[in-house]
Amino acid sequence: MVNLNVNIKGLKLKNPVMTASGTFGYGLEFEDFVNLSELGGIVVKGTTLLPREGNPYPRMAETPSGMLNAVGLQNKGVDYFIKEIYPKIKDLDTSVIVNVSGSTVADYVAVAEKLSVLDAIPAIELNISCPNVKEGGMAFGTSSRSVEEVVGAVRRAYDKTLIVKLSPNVTDITEIARAAESEGADSVSLINTLLGMAVDAEKRRPVLSTVTGGLSGACVKPVALRMVWQVAKSVKIPVIGLGGISSATDAVEFLLAGATAVEIGTANFIDPSVSVKIVKGIEEYLVRQGCHSVQEIIGGLIV
Repeated sequence: MVNLNVNIKGLKLKNPVMTASGTFGYGLEFEDFVNLSELGGIVVKGTTLLPREGNPYPRMAETPSGMLNAVGLQNKGVDYFIKEIYPKIKDLDTSVIVNVSGSTVADYVAVAEKLSVLDAIPAIELNISCPNVKEGGMAFGTSSRSVEEVVGAVRRAYDKTLIVKLSPNVTDITEIARAAESEGADSVSLINTLLGMAVDAEKRRPVLSTVTGGLSGACVKPVALRMVWQVAKSVKIPVIGLGGISSATDAVEFLLAGATAVEIGTANFIDPSVSVKIVKGIEEYLVRQGCHSVQEIIGGLIV
């Protein structure tokens, strides 16, 4: 038997494979395809203080080896999650993590406080790539100062495992990661989507209603892998890797680069059962390598 257990600063996972926010709903939508208890964790879709309708259509576009999305964090708000969704997922035999988004620091804090009392939610993942209304639309995650402000405020209000999801749309990802660590983040997850766009040449118009959107899928993997490797060497807290992972081999590469766990995102749209296939694939890899524990390969890249 191979030990697949990992620990994200108090968040104990039965294996290092989680599903990424926005690609797996609340988990329940995938029950016909996946035995949810076989996953290390599920990161549910982005949750905000108040309901959001999202952006106008069209807000998704296929690209070579990936996709663009500008959904705009459509959700019914944290109170709806607590009343309607939480009772349905609280007994799932896996770790359920809520992705938290906001427009202001106060929004983030308020959502974190509401979620902190839910016994079956052991962690939250802060999405700090959303617009900060009070700073003219700048994303919290693109400057060290704003990262420190929002992470510090949430840390003071939330005493469970705090994961901070980092934007790749920055000059130095390690600087941002260290800022999150300095204010009490228990872990960082990366990468969020890259900023991209698509154009309809015949219509001479952007494909997305918002012109630009978030690029994800296999095409972003080399960038994500590089950033995970850089951050893992720069911080002492655990790193969760995501971005273009669609096979066990991809996941193993992120673990070797220093990730303690991984999240599977866009690949869920292609193969709804890919996440559990990756769990099995990692175990098979460890057996082939003669390893008794996944811990033996985390950060094991030979450079």
